[in-house]
Amino acid sequence: MLSELPYFKKVEESYKFLKKIFPFFPEIIITLGTGLSSIAEALKVVLVLPYGEIPHFPISTVETHRGHLILGFWEGKKIAVLQGRFHFYEGYSCKDLTLPLRVLSLFKPKIYIVSNSAGGLNLNFKPGDLMLIKDHINLIPDNPLRGDNQEEWGPRFPDMSQAYSLRLINLFKEVARELKEKIREGVYVAVPGPSLETPAETRFLRLIGADAVGMSTVPEVIVAVHAGMEVLGISVISNVNDPDHFKPILFSEVVEQSKKAEKRLTTLLRAFLAKL
Repeated sequence: MLSELPYFKKVEESYKFLKKIFPFFPEIIITLGTGLSSIAEALKVVLVLPYGEIPHFPISTVETHRGHLILGFWEGKKIAVLQGRFHFYEGYSCKDLTLPLRVLSLFKPKIYIVSNSAGGLNLNFKPGDLMLIKDHINLIPDNPLRGDNQEEWGPRFPDMSQAYSLRLINLFKEVARELKEKIREGVYVAVPGPSLETPAETRFLRLIGADAVGMSTVPEVIVAVHAGMEVLGISVISNVNDPDHFKPILFSEVVEQSKKAEKRLTTLLRAFLAKL
């Protein structure tokens, strides 16, 4: 049950709780999406906190999201990992589902890395591809910045003209070339869910310029940009559907493709962090 305290107070209380027990303040935040939780095992772990032990953190209702805040070191960098996220379709507002990231943003991290599983809309993609997010479209009918703005957190009207850092994108592409890993780039569209797209909806999403579709990520990216972080977004393409030759989408297949991509993504992230 979410507290009835004002949002600002909830964030403040969570921050004060973590500040007392954190052995160090993270410089990089990583959110792990559907089927990607095992990437956290690459860290030299210092602290693991179930979300349920942190004041005001939401509780995930999705089996594939473990619900742990992990603090550790990776390639000499101080990392906080959100192992599992929350979604609008679970009944949370965008403000509440981004509360963990908002709390961590108060530690003044410099970089936010966000991963997800996404359905491919670009017919040149194939299942298992990794796509760097170069831009997004928000079709979730909510915004985490709606309501009172705390000026100490960020500006009332944050600029989103380059939400995804070109510097980080280019560095990741450089690492991928060195490792001979093919990387896609594209536009990610966030939809409310939890129902998956119809052929007509798929056709519409392609028409408005999206290359991949999912039910997360955009609210977190808005908060990260608002807080002044550089953002790197990566989608694992779980399936690709041609609206004129549509096939049923099974969630089990989404998870399976993400699991297959985990090792490749872990290797890329390790090399990427080493170069930062």
